[in-house]
Amino acid sequence: MLNQLSPLDFAFHALADPTRRAMVERLSRGPASVSELARPFAMSLPAVMQHLALLEGSGLVVSEKIGRVRTCRIEPRALSLAEDWINARRTAWERRLDRLGDYLEELKNNGDDNASGT
Repeated sequence: MLNQLSPLDFAFHALADPTRRAMVERLSRGPASVSELARPFAMSLPAVMQHLALLEGSGLVVSEKIGRVRTCRIEPRALSLAEDWINARRTAWERRLDRLGDYLEELKNNGDDNASGT
């Protein structure tokens, strides 16, 4: 099933895990080495590497190895894909809520007109 996912699906799958979200949160402040990313977690380095591999596979994170240090950073374009999808949903719901608000206001005004005898 994972091999049939779209880039957006991969991004949301990667962000579904709290550990990976915490890593993305840390990387949003700037690049970090794998050991820096691993420090706050009570897990083995191979487990951290698995999380990072999934984040890289989703396109959310890119890494570069210089000497013995692997440094990771956020890939903004991949985050933008998820952000665009969320914003499109938000815009649609805001329009619906605006229409509902207009409709309720219209009902209220019609009710006020009927109550005043006009």
